[in-house]
Amino acid sequence: MTASSIGDFVAWVSGVPAGPGRNNFFDHALAENALRRRNLEIYLHEMLDRAPKVMLLGEAPGFRGMRITGVPFTNRTVFEGPANSFGLFGPGKGYRLPAEAAGVASEPTATVMWEVLTELHFLPLLWSACPWHTHAPDRPRTNRTPTAAEADLGAPYWLALAGLFSIETVVAVGNVAHRSLVKRGMDAPKVRHPAHGGRSGFKRGLEELLL
Repeated sequence: MTASSIGDFVAWVSGVPAGPGRNNFFDHALAENALRRRNLEIYLHEMLDRAPKVMLLGEAPGFRGMRITGVPFTNRTVFEGPANSFGLFGPGKGYRLPAEAAGVASEPTATVMWEVLTELHFLPLLWSACPWHTHAPDRPRTNRTPTAAEADLGAPYWLALAGLFSIETVVAVGNVAHRSLVKRGMDAPKVRHPAHGGRSGFKRGLEELLL
């Protein structure tokens, strides 16, 4: 994978038109989306240096998480704090939050994700089955489970990312991702999603896989 291929990937995911109840926060419709595109590029470059062999595939970005930051399973707090134990994020890397992030509560799922990964000393590549924010009609500050069609629309992107990083194992985080993987003929393991009180089940599932 090269710097140009990262740039090509970000441009590709940015080019998908928004739809009813689906926001592409990477597109060129808003000037501040350029920050999110840049944040994603920085994250992928940071992960390229770490050569992960496992991808954790989640469901879809939340409106208080990746929808704000542009980076999977992150939130405002992750960006505003110091670099984590893996050396990711932190000041001086070039990550920036858009103005709309001010006052937005941090998505708890992102916090749980990084707490568990730190406890397990395990750094996978993070992505979503549907990489765009799905929400209730006319209610952009909500989260909605992606439809099967939306997960199908997102499948070429996680497949491409897995190829670019030479990922050996894709782990489904929750049912949406697992259905997308099975639909493509992959006998992929599944762990519980960390949201809605799923922390212990998520951690236990990862521990079993790591063993």
